[in-house]
Amino acid sequence: MSDLVVSERNPFEGKDVDRTEIWNMLVQRDIDAFVSADWSMVQNDFIEDEFFGVDGDKGANPDGWRMRFPSLAEYRDEWLRQAVEFQKTDFAEDARAAIFDTTTLVDIEISGARAIAHKKFDGKIKKADGTSDRLLWQTLYFCKKTPEGWKITGFCGYLPNPLGAA
Repeated sequence: MSDLVVSERNPFEGKDVDRTEIWNMLVQRDIDAFVSADWSMVQNDFIEDEFFGVDGDKGANPDGWRMRFPSLAEYRDEWLRQAVEFQKTDFAEDARAAIFDTTTLVDIEISGARAIAHKKFDGKIKKADGTSDRLLWQTLYFCKKTPEGWKITGFCGYLPNPLGAA
C-alpha cells in the first residue's frame, strides 16, 4: 500500500501510459515545483517556441480573456512570483497536501499527438491567521507528444470553475 493520500494518486497509473504521463506533469510535478518555488523542476515540460498562455481572470465572458503570456519567459516570471509569495504565507496545514486535495485532473482528451487536459481547483488552504486561501478556477492545458514525452504548448487558465459562473 502506498503512502500517498488519495488526492496524490495518479488515477491513470497502470491503465493509460499517456494520461499517466500528462497527469504526472500537470499535477504531481507542477505542485511539487510550485511549493518549492523551483522552476527547474518543470522547465523541461514546455515547448518554448510554441508556448502561449491565456488568462481568463476567472471571468465567464471570453471577451475579457487576455493573451497575458505570449512567451514562456513571461509565464515563468509570473509563476515564480506567485510561488515565492506562496512560500511567504504561514499556513495552518500542510499546504502541499491541501493543493493536492483541491486539484482534479481526470478529463484528458488525446487526439493523435495532441491533448487537452482539464485541470480544476476547488478548495481552501487554511492559513495560520484563521483565514484561508480559496482555490476555485480551472485551466485547459494544450499538450503535444514529442520524442521526449508529453510537453505543454500552452494553456487557457484562471477560468471560472465551473465555467459559465463568475
